[in-house]
Amino acid sequence: MINTTQTYKTVCSWISIVYVICFGGVALMPNIRFWFMKYALHTEINAGINIITPTTFFIGFLIWNILAVLTVWLYVFISNYFKK
Repeated sequence: MINTTQTYKTVCSWISIVYVICFGGVALMPNIRFWFMKYALHTEINAGINIITPTTFFIGFLIWNILAVLTVWLYVFISNYFKK
């Protein structure tokens, strides 16, 4: 059985660190977003206006942590289902 509490804490910590690094990278070097889209995702999409405020930081932080927890929940559910 997977220790879900420890897994949730680990995932939330990991996604929080990655989010802060990515947000900081875009704040310090705004053109990194377009470079990432072009060379990492192999697409050219207009990412829109680069708005960086404390509100966008906290809302994005919250959204990414919720998505991470939902992803881990799905993983744990499927993993426990197949262990039966």
